[in-house]
Amino acid sequence: MTNPFSRKIRVLIADDHQVVREGLTSVLEGKGEFEVVGLAADGNEAIAMARKLSLDVVLMDISMPNMNGVEATRQIKKENPQIGIVVLTMYADEEYIFDLVRAGAAGYLLKDADSTQIAKAIKAVARGESMIHPTIASKILTEFSQLSSDKELKNQKNAHAEDELSEREITVLMLLAEGKSNKEIANELKLSDKTVKNHLHNIFLKLNVTDRTKAVISAIRKGLIDIK
Repeated sequence: MTNPFSRKIRVLIADDHQVVREGLTSVLEGKGEFEVVGLAADGNEAIAMARKLSLDVVLMDISMPNMNGVEATRQIKKENPQIGIVVLTMYADEEYIFDLVRAGAAGYLLKDADSTQIAKAIKAVARGESMIHPTIASKILTEFSQLSSDKELKNQKNAHAEDELSEREITVLMLLAEGKSNKEIANELKLSDKTVKNHLHNIFLKLNVTDRTKAVISAIRKGLIDIK
C-alpha cells in the first residue's frame, strides 16, 4: 500500500503512556513514510494540537485522562473533518466503539497490532478510506444489534429486490472487511480502479451508508458477509 501523498504523512499520536508515544514515534518515523508532528497525553491536548498543527492522521488511544479518545475524536472531526482518526483499542474498551463510529473514526486497531498493520491503517485513512479489524467489527455488530429495533429489522427484511447487492458487490464487501484498499481490490478482482469506485458507490446507496466502515458493519449485521 503506497503513500497517498508526495510528502510524508503527518501524524499526531495521542496516548497517556509516554513509553507508548515514544515507541510509536520510533516505529513510524523509522519507516520513512511518516512524520510524527505532535504527541498528546490526553484528549484535550490532542484537540489543541489538531487546531494548531497541519495533520493528516491522529493515532488515538481511547482510555486517557481528562478527556478520552471518543470525545477527542468527536471534537477533532467536528472542527477538522479532513483529519483522519485511527483508534487503538483493547477488548475492555468495546463499549466505546459504537460511539467512535458515530464520532467519525475510520481506522480501528487492537493494541497488539504490529507495525505493518499500524502503517497500513494510517495510510488507508490518510487516503480517505477505512480499516477495521475483524474482531472489532464483531464488537460493533453486537452493539448495532442491541440498539436495533424490531421495526428496523422488519424494514431490512422487506427491502425491495432491486436494492439487493450483486454477487460482485458482495465480493467487494468481503475484501473491504479484510481491510483492502481500492487498488488492492482492483488487482485481486482484475478490475479498474474506476470500476471498484462504482461498485462502492452502489454498495453505499443500497446499504444506505456513507463510508466503507459502515458498509462493512451493515453487511455483517444483515448476514451478507461473515468475518473469520
